[in-house]
Amino acid sequence: MKAASKASIFRGAIPLKLPLILTISRIFVSPIFLIFYLKYQQLGISLHALPFILIILLALSELSDFFDGFLARKFNLVTELGKILDPMADSITRLTILLTFTQGFIRLPLLLVFVFVYRDAMISTLRTVCAFRGVTLAARTSGKIKAVLQAISIFAILILMVPYAWGTLTLMQLQDISLMIILAAAIYTVFAGAEYIWANRGYIKQAWKN
Repeated sequence: MKAASKASIFRGAIPLKLPLILTISRIFVSPIFLIFYLKYQQLGISLHALPFILIILLALSELSDFFDGFLARKFNLVTELGKILDPMADSITRLTILLTFTQGFIRLPLLLVFVFVYRDAMISTLRTVCAFRGVTLAARTSGKIKAVLQAISIFAILILMVPYAWGTLTLMQLQDISLMIILAAAIYTVFAGAEYIWANRGYIKQAWKN
């Protein structure tokens, strides 16, 4: 049986909007993450349990990111709305978590986190303007690496919270190491943004001439 036929058979068993539902659900993970991180004491969560809860929330978000794209491509459920919402959900989730880390005990510098915010805002605006002018800017490998590095960086900070919770890592050590991790991710984020603009400079010029 051909692959296309198999996809058609299994597509009937999968709700047509499941990838879209997974994408939207990812957006709601970030405020839950924020509430648990900032209000864990009021919620009766111990500092020892907090890192594991946050890791589970982040893992669910990243898994939904994988499966919504996998299901959409595998069973031909790709939609125009999904193409727009998927990168938007990624940005909202990761930027919300990074902004959350400017509070509480991590205390990342707000200006450093704004590097991620401005990069995503600039690229999203550029894509939108070019799309309105009939020019599509393709995603770059550097952008995908950037997203992976951001996810790894957040996971790394959450893992560091475990020894901090048990007293084997001081608050200053936690903050300093977290700062170095996010600084490295921010440097690559700037590079990825510049590389994206340079690689698509011909299309951008074409859009501005239209």
